[in-house]
Amino acid sequence: MKAAPEIAPVVPPPRAEDVRSPWELTLRRFARHRLGLASFFLLGVLYAMAVGCEFFAPTTREWQDQGHSYCPPQPVRFSWPEGFYVCAMRRLDNPVTFARTYVEDRGVKIPLGFFVRGEPYRLFNVVSLDRHFFAVDRAGRNGGADAVFFPLGADKYGRDVLSRLVYGARISLSVGLISIVITFVLGVVLGGISGYVGGRWDNVIQRLIEVVNALPQLPLWLALGAIFPAEWSPLAVYFCVTVALSLIGWTGLARVVRGKILSLREEDYAVAARLLGASHARILFRHLVPGFTSHIIVTLTLGVPGMILGETVLSFLGLGLRPPIVSWGVMLQDCQNLQTVGHYPWLLSPVLFIVLTILAFNFAGDALRDAADPYSDR
Repeated sequence: MKAAPEIAPVVPPPRAEDVRSPWELTLRRFARHRLGLASFFLLGVLYAMAVGCEFFAPTTREWQDQGHSYCPPQPVRFSWPEGFYVCAMRRLDNPVTFARTYVEDRGVKIPLGFFVRGEPYRLFNVVSLDRHFFAVDRAGRNGGADAVFFPLGADKYGRDVLSRLVYGARISLSVGLISIVITFVLGVVLGGISGYVGGRWDNVIQRLIEVVNALPQLPLWLALGAIFPAEWSPLAVYFCVTVALSLIGWTGLARVVRGKILSLREEDYAVAARLLGASHARILFRHLVPGFTSHIIVTLTLGVPGMILGETVLSFLGLGLRPPIVSWGVMLQDCQNLQTVGHYPWLLSPVLFIVLTILAFNFAGDALRDAADPYSDR
């Protein structure tokens, strides 16, 4: 008796919602990385604060009260009848030792509030406003012109450390982003040419990378910082620091791009594009580079902390950005005297912001690296 033929199972075609692009798979996997997602959210808060620093800072960058120099941090308190407030700080000077101390006057409560009127400023140097996110409520009782609010203390000129930290975030964080943009252009272009063209160009670019990597970074930063003339404007120094950091940090990305191009240039789609008459530039930047965009993003994300640290080191040593520009590195110039740091430790507040920013970039970069290959097992 003849056996009945086997009927192959009918496999339904995949639905459109079941077919996801590599980018969608990467984002879904990144969303499951809690530490990376929290770090990404923290970076979003820091950059939002940097963009709107005039609004988020309790006072303006130039505001100062020399009668409260080196005032310690004022703890923010809350009560239902009075809301948020801080106690006034009274300065006591020892006539013998000239030591300066501050004591809280619990009888004088300075009111605080959200979106209150304060020092006028120009948002983005375009719009004139006077609203601050969280500051002294001048309309409240004891909120007159002599009322001060130093949540993270004051420096030697009586300037609010928190306000200067918020203003400094715009400079320090933007240095990292602008440097990474220049690093991206140099790394992708030179690394792509090195891997795609090969031959003599590959040899020249790789020897150049080795020479740059052989130079010690810290002495090189110091040498570049010493080149900047003292009479240059703060904007010119800012631009030169950004370019200098980029010229040093592009080599790692170029090596990554070269390795990826070497593995992809003989793929079928690259050969087909070449046979169809596509130009070398189109094959390189239209077909090959987009194939490993996620790896480029990861490399750039992990490179931003190095740029921020480079600006901090140069500014701390007085060879980078200079006053009146406010950056985290410039603020740390007040911490060069260990005796001053011992008496006024709140001047080290920029260190906390720098550490949080670098950790957030590292954790977000690690999460992106894990999510870049959605098909690998963890």
